[in-house]
Amino acid sequence: MAKLDPIVEFREDHRKVRDGLMKLASAAESGDLDTARTTLGDINVAVGPHFRYEEESLYPAMKEFLGEYVDRLIEEHDGAIKTARVAAQILSQSSVSAEEGKAAAGAARALLIHVSNCDGLNILAERFSQAKLDQLADAFQKSRDQGVPLLEWAEKIRERKVAA
Repeated sequence: MAKLDPIVEFREDHRKVRDGLMKLASAAESGDLDTARTTLGDINVAVGPHFRYEEESLYPAMKEFLGEYVDRLIEEHDGAIKTARVAAQILSQSSVSAEEGKAAAGAARALLIHVSNCDGLNILAERFSQAKLDQLADAFQKSRDQGVPLLEWAEKIRERKVAA
């Protein structure tokens, strides 16, 4: 089996999350709770391995280029985890008011900023040696194979805890 290309896969993950967040925002705002809940669940499943790969493998490697700025990326993850928890709490209710729907939509749109900023790391990743890219590919694949959803990873595995 061919090894995945971490740069290509990273970008494709961002596209999927971007589209999911936009769908989630639209569904939450229009009151389509079934679609909003399903989409949030899909995002949770997709983003868990992605965040894990970033924090455990990519971000430490990026210190070569970005130094301590990497810490800000991890702080952005803290905010994304909090936002995902809020959206999950809102959407877990049996019914959602128009105001709550708008809040969930706003949370989804706020996460788009991190998706956009993070995708820019690819321009730097292109400068890694092939050996480093191979290590990152292995780490990305391992994270995907383990498949731990975001909120479960944040609560049970991630060393850095985010207050509720």
